[in-house]
Amino acid sequence: MVNLYFQPDAQMTVQDRMVLNILQKENDQHKASTGLKQENSGDSISDAPVKHTRFESESPEDIQQLSEQTLAHFKDLNDPSSKNFEPTVFVTVDLPDIKSPFLRKYIVEPFVRWGRSVVRVETDVVMLTHLFLYLFTSIPSAIYLFYNFHWWHAPFHTAMQLYYMGSYTLMMHQHIHMRGILSKKYKLVDGAFPYVLDPLMGHTWNSYYFHHVKHHHIEGNGPNDLSSTVRFQRDDPWNFLQYLGRFYFLIWFDLPRYFFQNRKPGLAVKAGGSEIASYLFLTTMFMRVDARATIFVFLIPLAIMRLGMMIGNWGQHAFVDELEPDSDFRSSITVIDVASNRYCFNDGYHTSHHLNPLRHWRDHPSAFLAQKHQYASEHALVFYNIDYLMITFSLLSKNYMHLARCMVPVGEDQMKMSVEERAEYLRRKTRKFSEEEIAAKWGKQYARLK
Repeated sequence: MVNLYFQPDAQMTVQDRMVLNILQKENDQHKASTGLKQENSGDSISDAPVKHTRFESESPEDIQQLSEQTLAHFKDLNDPSSKNFEPTVFVTVDLPDIKSPFLRKYIVEPFVRWGRSVVRVETDVVMLTHLFLYLFTSIPSAIYLFYNFHWWHAPFHTAMQLYYMGSYTLMMHQHIHMRGILSKKYKLVDGAFPYVLDPLMGHTWNSYYFHHVKHHHIEGNGPNDLSSTVRFQRDDPWNFLQYLGRFYFLIWFDLPRYFFQNRKPGLAVKAGGSEIASYLFLTTMFMRVDARATIFVFLIPLAIMRLGMMIGNWGQHAFVDELEPDSDFRSSITVIDVASNRYCFNDGYHTSHHLNPLRHWRDHPSAFLAQKHQYASEHALVFYNIDYLMITFSLLSKNYMHLARCMVPVGEDQMKMSVEERAEYLRRKTRKFSEEEIAAKWGKQYARLK
């Protein structure tokens, strides 16, 4: 029963800050009610005077009313017919924070009006912003490296791409789930741009779609998921290296094999063909065009992207409940965080995404808030002040106390834990599942029993 340990980041999104504020009030209310019960009960472990702290908190009814008002506000922000509608235009700054009258009147507002007619969902002007960003930076820079390679230019290009990778990947996350981000009248552009930008951002053609949509969301981190964490000790560096190595070197083979084994030969051919075509393209660029430019433009981003995706997926699915490991509430987490949500389109709401893979990214905060009592009853895990990458690094260094301090208790069972108890609670959920446990929890057909 402690306060949240860290001040919210100044760059936290408005929606995240409002969600975290309600969770904080619920924690304060729980502490206040518990403190009053302790005082009134007269029960103590000794006759010595005990100093009890009174918490000034709002009533459960006040918090419920605030939650309802916040949900209504979120709905208005996402509703183009509302006077409070607010599209996302940039990830680095919110639209109301652009104060310059000149910028707003002559640049931002005309761009927003036009952009709303171009994107598929009117909130998503930011997707158009990013496409222009890559069109005028990534593509010219890559072309010039192949035209006139300079050693000073190459690392700067790669660093720029590294900065773009997170936002681009989660933009593509929306693209692959919603089958596009632009209006249907721009379907040719919508279908073509990934073939240009994916290799620049470290993706092989269509592999993200086949692995994530057609595989990961079908298996849901279960034993048949090629990116599943359940067969690994999630706080052990050697186990993580095995996990990473298999993905790095065998995913091109494992994913088509998975589709063949599950009687989906069409997907197997498409997945394998896309991966092989990508490698042939990279080999041709390396052998016949310019090896130096190929390394910095394509190969280093590919290596970094695959490392980043596996570090991220490890953090997203490191905590798996020992009792109900097949529950989406208990095998994924929610992160209320700056990087995951401001720059990567609410990627921190991973549980919400698994509950409904077609849910639009702007709807995750309201969906979480509407279901927060179910999150609590299902013993879901919520964190703040930490991103997936740092969750993975904290686990591999066994820094459970930091993870416990970043945990936002939801539900009475978590709220009554001390920080040490929360650390041990998290530790239990990183344990490797034996094949016997897999057979018991998921079924014998999923286990590798002798």
